[in-house]
Amino acid sequence: MTPESLAFLKSLLDTPGPSAFEAAPARLWRAEAQKFADEVRADVSGNSFAVLNPGGRPRLMLAGHIDEIGVMVTHIDDGGFLSFDTIGGWDHQVFVGQRVSLLGRKGPVTGVVGKKAIHLMDKDDRDKVSKVEDLWIDIGATGREEAERQLRIGDPGVLAAGVLEFPNGRLVSRCIDNRIGAYVVLEAVRLLAQDGARPAPAVTAVATTREEIAATGGGARSSAATLEPDVAIVIDVTHATDYPGIDKRKHGDYRLDGGPVLSRGASVSEMVFERLAATAEAQNIPYGIEAASRDTHTDAEAIFNAHRGVATALVSVPNRYMHSPNEMIALEDLDRTARLLAAFARGLGPDTDFVPR
Repeated sequence: MTPESLAFLKSLLDTPGPSAFEAAPARLWRAEAQKFADEVRADVSGNSFAVLNPGGRPRLMLAGHIDEIGVMVTHIDDGGFLSFDTIGGWDHQVFVGQRVSLLGRKGPVTGVVGKKAIHLMDKDDRDKVSKVEDLWIDIGATGREEAERQLRIGDPGVLAAGVLEFPNGRLVSRCIDNRIGAYVVLEAVRLLAQDGARPAPAVTAVATTREEIAATGGGARSSAATLEPDVAIVIDVTHATDYPGIDKRKHGDYRLDGGPVLSRGASVSEMVFERLAATAEAQNIPYGIEAASRDTHTDAEAIFNAHRGVATALVSVPNRYMHSPNEMIALEDLDRTARLLAAFARGLGPDTDFVPR
């Protein structure tokens, strides 16, 4: 990874953008795309597009969602304390003692998650699991009026946890899931643009929105309907299982530095899977395989069934401690995944057929 790409990745990870409020990281993504893409645009759903060789065939969509999980202000009481709900799926115990950054009307507002001190709890309450309805956010306001000058009901926020670089090429952030997917698809377009000769397909990287709350398909569905791709590859994260206490017979064996993980099964075209696997082997890129017997819980579901149907694949990056303030990935896995996507694109031609026969 070049120093420039790493700096972009860290900026992308540090820019708050919870589901339905992704505008800030999306602007950063499009600004980077302007440096090498032929076309860059956004749509009404907040999706961002970076296109290379727009007149090419087939049409290849590379999708990574740019939203992250977060919180939302639901009530301000007379004392200026904020009740909140979750944006996306959380383990509520993670909130206890955390600092938060709320996206207020005049800029970010720092708060802390409050909970009754253990000294003041009844004995029976000490062993209970914390729930979000028992917590609150304290921004230091002395009353409702002061708090309302800074925040409104519905204002979103994220945990105040910045990027950390760890030894052995590890990177830690609150929004690895799935800001890194948006990064990887754009990095693949960058690699293709640097080749000089344009690839045969029209390659469109899409930073999709609302995946973490997308019961109806979110930005992935609307962007696929707009692009009408012939083939699509979704980039997301999967659970790394290389830390203590994980049953690999149940959850598989996926490791940091083990390379991208290719899904098979639900919402995945076997034709695209086989082509990806062959490409990885030809490029000497290590990879794993993950079974998806029912669904993938990713944008793949929304794209696979879009318009007339899309030959779709899912490529995942192993991620430790998912949906926590300290998710961890290996930078080398990001590079390998971007190289795999670029090589896949180079191998496509106008006559490439994805119909299983």
